[in-house]
Amino acid sequence: MSSQVQFPKEFYQLMEELQVVDFVLVELTLYLDTHPEDYAAIQQFNEASYHRRILVPKVEQYMGPLQQFGHSYSGYPWNWNQAPWPWQI
Repeated sequence: MSSQVQFPKEFYQLMEELQVVDFVLVELTLYLDTHPEDYAAIQQFNEASYHRRILVPKVEQYMGPLQQFGHSYSGYPWNWNQAPWPWQI
């Protein structure tokens, strides 16, 4: 039997914002692969990247690490294997 984890409303807002920023970063990465000298796009990419660095720790406060291999800190006890995973929300 699986129990559904409920998070505060703020978490869902942060998670949606993170998904938007991640989408922007993927799209800008693809664009910059073919337009490497577009200064405005590079600025947008860097702004989105900075915004993501601010958002990730806020999301991780609620659900633990989003990335492995040292990109995210772990709580105690080790919480990398705890559900729900980001795509399960």
